[in-house]
Amino acid sequence: MEDYAAEVLAIRNGKLDLGQFGPLGYVFADTKAGAEPLVSFGTAEKELSSYTAGIWVPKDSPIQAIGDLKGKSLALGSVGSTSGDVLPRFGLREAGIADADLTMDYTGGHPEALLALTNGKVDAAEINSQTLATAIAAGTFAKDDFRQVWTSNPIPNDPITVRGDADPAFKQAVKEAFLSLEPADVAKVGEFLDVTPPGPLLEVTKDNYTPLFELAKTMHLTEKDL
Repeated sequence: MEDYAAEVLAIRNGKLDLGQFGPLGYVFADTKAGAEPLVSFGTAEKELSSYTAGIWVPKDSPIQAIGDLKGKSLALGSVGSTSGDVLPRFGLREAGIADADLTMDYTGGHPEALLALTNGKVDAAEINSQTLATAIAAGTFAKDDFRQVWTSNPIPNDPITVRGDADPAFKQAVKEAFLSLEPADVAKVGEFLDVTPPGPLLEVTKDNYTPLFELAKTMHLTEKDL
């Protein structure tokens, strides 16, 4: 799918039975298409995995906290991204900084936002914990040269969802199939989400994503923001 909005539309129109969404993407898959979460990615300790949004600056930057970003430039990922857009803007709002109080540069993705920071194009950048781990492992981000000035609360990882009006027997069979997979079977996707070492897929419900529903309400988001 091109984006979460297209994925939501496909589920709503009965063109898609299963879909993996980012946390905020799932909020609108629930409200607009009745998608139901089945499973998400577990850690090696068999606990539900999570990640965090973060804002980073060069280590010698005068910016010491998120409240210091007024009048500065901030690289973000893509519009509607949970950690690459909405949560950083929520953090700014909590610090008393409106969107208009700084320059927000939507770079197109998490790696691009990181690159804007390392190339000195912006004063600060959002770098979530997933992107951070990947970049450090690849040698493309020298953590000691930068400093984190803000981090979000933990965000539950992507749910894999099923169309709400699907046959109950199908839903149960799919859930059981996912739960029977070995960690090695989901390791590649888990690695992308920084779930390393991998664990099994674990059952989730709408309740696991309550903070994201509250975030969408607080930030007055609609599916047009995806």
